[in-house]
Amino acid sequence: MTDGILDEALERLRDTGPERHGWLSNHAPMAAEALVRHGHGTDVHRFLDDYAHRLEEAPRGIAPIAPDEWRDPLGDPTRTGDWIAFFDRAVRDRPWTDVLTEWWPRLLPGIAAGATHGVIRVGHAVRALRAQETRPRIAELGRGLAYWAARWQPLAPAGAGPYRRSDPRAALDAVPRVPDQRFGIRNRLAQLADLPGPPRTAADGSAAQGLAEIVEAAVLRHHTRGYGSPVMLVHAATAPAAVLRALPSLPAALHASGLAAGWAAAAAVTAAYSPAEAHPPARPGDPADPATSTDRAARPGDPATSTDRAARPGDPASSMDRAARSGDPHAIKFADAAVEAYRRHADPALLAAADHATTLIAAD
Repeated sequence: MTDGILDEALERLRDTGPERHGWLSNHAPMAAEALVRHGHGTDVHRFLDDYAHRLEEAPRGIAPIAPDEWRDPLGDPTRTGDWIAFFDRAVRDRPWTDVLTEWWPRLLPGIAAGATHGVIRVGHAVRALRAQETRPRIAELGRGLAYWAARWQPLAPAGAGPYRRSDPRAALDAVPRVPDQRFGIRNRLAQLADLPGPPRTAADGSAAQGLAEIVEAAVLRHHTRGYGSPVMLVHAATAPAAVLRALPSLPAALHASGLAAGWAAAAAVTAAYSPAEAHPPARPGDPADPATSTDRAARPGDPATSTDRAARPGDPASSMDRAARSGDPHAIKFADAAVEAYRRHADPALLAAADHATTLIAAD
C-alpha cells in the first residue's frame, strides 16, 4: 500500500463522522483500506463517489476530555466529537503504537461498540499502518479509537458453555439464539446471558491461532446461515479478524484478552442473528451459485478482467473482484476476511462462502 491511494481516500474522509442517521457506521475508510490491500486501488475513488451520499460531517465537541478523566465519557455517543479531538491529539503527540497499547485494554471490554465497528475500524487502521506509516493512516487510527470509545458497549462475560468444546465451528453452532430477534442489535445484545467461553482448540493454542480459527469458522458458517441476516452475520467474522490484525502491534501480555474478546464478539453476533436452521450451500449451476450470478451490471470503466475472474470460483482475486464490483462495504470486508483466512488455510470453501455472501448481501 505505497501508491498513495489509501492516503488520498483517508484525506477525503478526514472531516466525515463515524456514523450517519444515529447508529449506522461509516464504512468508507474500512472498505477503502480493504480494496487497496487487495489490489483494487483503482476502485477506491469510484467507491467513495458512490458512498458520498451516506456520509455526514464529523460531530462537534462539547468539552475537552482530560487524560485522567476518560472513564465518565466512555460509551457516551454525545461526546463523539470530544473523543475525536482527544485521540487526534494523542496520536499526534505520541507514537501510535503507544496509544494503541494504552487504550486497547480499556476499550476491549466494550468490543460491541457500534455493532463491533469500533474494533473493526481500528483493525483496518492498524493493518494499514503496519504496511506503511503515514500521517493520514495515523489520524485514521485516532478516529477509529474515538469511535470505539464513544460507542463503548460491553458484552456479557464469557462462561464455560453448556456444550462440547471441540472446534470453533461446532462451538458457534452451539451458541443459543437470543429469544426475541424482532429488533436491532442493541435489543438483541441486551438479551444475552453469559456467553460461552472460547472452544478448546482456540483456547489451548496461541491467541493468533485461536482468532484465526474463529474467523475461519464464522466465514464458513455464513455460507449456510448467512441467509438469516446477510449483513449483520458478516461481523461474526470481521470483528475477530480485526482483533487478529491488531495483535502484532500489541504486547504479548494483551493477546489472551484479545482472543477472549474476539470470541465473545463472534458468539454475540451469532446469538443475535443466526437463523434457526442451516441452508445447504448452493450447488454449481444453481441460481444462487455465485459462479452463475451477477451482483450488478458492469459500470463504464470496470476492468474487463474482473468479469472474467468473477466467473471462476476458487480464486482469491475473483472473490475480491466480485465483492469490489458489488460496491457493498460489508461484502468487501467479508471477502477481505475470507481471503485472508484462505491464505492461511487454503480451503476453497472459504472463497465459496465469500462469493455466496456477496450474492446474499446484494439481494438483501
